[in-house]
Formats: sequence, structure tokens, C-alpha cells
Amino acid sequence: MAPRRDSKDEDASPSQGFGAGGGETIPGAAKAPTKPLAALGAKNSKTALKVSRGPGSGKRTSVQRAIPDAVANRMARRSALASGFPTLMGMTVFVASYLLVSRDILDVPPAATLVASGGCFLLGLVGLSYGVFSSSWEEQPGSLLGAEQIRVNVGRLRESIRSMRQAGPGDSQG
Repeated sequence: MAPRRDSKDEDASPSQGFGAGGGETIPGAAKAPTKPLAALGAKNSKTALKVSRGPGSGKRTSVQRAIPDAVANRMARRSALASGFPTLMGMTVFVASYLLVSRDILDVPPAATLVASGGCFLLGLVGLSYGVFSSSWEEQPGSLLGAEQIRVNVGRLRESIRSMRQAGPGDSQG
């Protein structure tokens, strides 16, 4: 049986315990932030607030841009096209198979429907990665298909992973 909650418990901050609507707080718990992200210096939703802890220096907060808007929009457009069409085709396979079987036009084996739609969905998943890696990560746009950007961007990703591994788990660089 679940404990009964009063309406005043709904407004309790994370630093207050369950049923602590009377002002009782948990020692050492963090209080919920009261300022919006914009008040902390964030200019838009693509800006990340990074909190890092250095040895003996306490907390430092800095606002850091994650992805420029032009690059994010370019990635989103390419990913939507490269994954949207195959995913739509995967759903169309189900509908077409149903119509063919239900109207006795053609006896389509369920395995054929599964393989065809699964292949389309898998191609859609590959399209997501293609959309991100074929986009120019620079401010200026690249070519229409972006094939020349794939090798450059995969190299950047590998270098980023390599630098994070070298930094170690105690460092908080990224």
C-alpha cells in the first residue's frame, strides 16, 4: 500500500524528503535551481551549462556552445531525409503486405514482410548516422551528398574519444 501524499508534498523541492512539506530538509541534499538557464548566461537551448570540478578548486561553471545552430539544422535536415524515407518505406511494406493478403491478391509470406520491412528500418538507422557524419561540422555548408565529410567527421569523433580516454575518469573535460 502506497503512502498517502498531501497536496503540499507536490511542491517539495528535491532537497526535501517525501512528506517534508513542513520545511524539513535532508542534510547535504542539493536545492533545486530557482534561476532559469537564461539567467545563468545561456543564450539558447543549444547552449550547455558545464560544471567541472578541479582539484581543490571547488565548483566552476562556464557556459559552452555545444553545436552551432547552422550545423545542428544541417544535421537534422540530412538525418530526416536519410532516415525518414527508408522508415516510411518500412511502414509502407507492412500496409502493402496487409492489403495484398487481405484482398487475396497475393499470398505474401510473413517472413518476407518481416525481412523487407526490417531491411528498410535498418537502412533508416544507417541513415541517421549518415545524416550526422555527412554534414559539414563547419559553419559553411559542404556538398549536396557530403561524401567527402564522412571521413573527416569520423576522424574527429575518433580523436575526441581518444582524448577523453587519455584524460581519464577523474578529469571532467567533456
